[in-house]
Amino acid sequence: MSIQSGSQRAGPGGAITLVATLISVYIVSQFLRNSIGVIAPNLAQELGLSPGEIGLLSSAFFFVFAAVQIPVGVVLDRFGPRLCLVVGAAITMVGAVVFAAAASPGMLILGRALLGLGTAGSLVASLAVYAHRFPPERFATLTGLQIGFGTVGALLATAPLAFSTATIGWRGSFLAVGAFTGLVGLLIAVVVRDEHRARGRHETLRESLSGILSVLRTSSVGRLFVMNLVMYSTFGLIVGLWGCSLEARGGFLVIPVLTQIVGSMMWGPMDRLMGSHKRPVLIGAGATAAALGYLALVGTLSPVMLVAWFAVFGFVSAFGPVLIAHGKALFSLHQVGRGLTVLNMGSMGGVFLSQAVSGFVIEWFPIAADGAYPLAAYRAVFGLQAAFILLVCLVYLYSRDPSEKPRKQARPLFRA
Repeated sequence: MSIQSGSQRAGPGGAITLVATLISVYIVSQFLRNSIGVIAPNLAQELGLSPGEIGLLSSAFFFVFAAVQIPVGVVLDRFGPRLCLVVGAAITMVGAVVFAAAASPGMLILGRALLGLGTAGSLVASLAVYAHRFPPERFATLTGLQIGFGTVGALLATAPLAFSTATIGWRGSFLAVGAFTGLVGLLIAVVVRDEHRARGRHETLRESLSGILSVLRTSSVGRLFVMNLVMYSTFGLIVGLWGCSLEARGGFLVIPVLTQIVGSMMWGPMDRLMGSHKRPVLIGAGATAAALGYLALVGTLSPVMLVAWFAVFGFVSAFGPVLIAHGKALFSLHQVGRGLTVLNMGSMGGVFLSQAVSGFVIEWFPIAADGAYPLAAYRAVFGLQAAFILLVCLVYLYSRDPSEKPRKQARPLFRA
């Protein structure tokens, strides 16, 4: 990996330390956003949470996360990613303590909301560091590494969290996460520098706010925004919706997380290999819709087929790094924070919408005698999500892709 700018002065060792630190803070974010799926029955049993409260608890993280994206973008471009990451780590620590100490549903939701607020800038601030300190052609690859290795956090939220919950309880587990976040925050303060400050004066607040309007007016932002609505929400829908015992949930959900990690790192360089951001995104999104459509049609899978389906789904749905690189390519360097946060608002908002809609659809179906919802309810959710992805692909198809070279106009066979 070639290293330029500030990372060149620090040398390869400094660049590796920087990337490892940024990945660590994203691991925390991934763990927290995916953790409710495993511990939800424990929370319901201990605090008497209803299904509606469980749904609100899970979606509160994503709602707050999405709601603060634009302010996070302003802070990123005006003050730099270092401040954003350090303050975010501190808020995450507080949120973990509040969540672990909660004695009522309201305190649980408050803690979950603080966790969403604290991690809201973990990915985009890291990507802003990469945009300023590394060559543009390496951005998608670094994004793939960030998301790929960072998804270890989602892996930790499966079987390891199930084991930790059975051993020290969910409260002790979240206190441990808070302590780890504090250590990462200290490391960020040491290794992350705001390279953009040397490039010129800070924007005024008025310039920062007008920059948001400029981002929103950028060509094809709306088309990428709707694709972001389904990029992460589809994976989150599967991870959060699957229901079985604590051990089985943890075991099965390890599979798509592992293939998501591998897939993120393999999808990352595809923009350079295909000479386009748009083509690999459409391939990944189309394959994801096909996987969901297949599950909606067949309904029940054997254990072997279910493992295979999870593996394929985790891999094909990992096209996010290329979509993020497409978004970054639309904006100038001084607007990259605001641009990426606007698009990231779509990613997290999509999770909130998908979980809310899926819960609404499932409740249309009668509950069985054992308290479980029928298979038809889940098939309906998967089918609706597949149809939504295909609709979004049609919108995204006509987006502007700066990485694509303009096609030469064909010469006429005959001249007048």
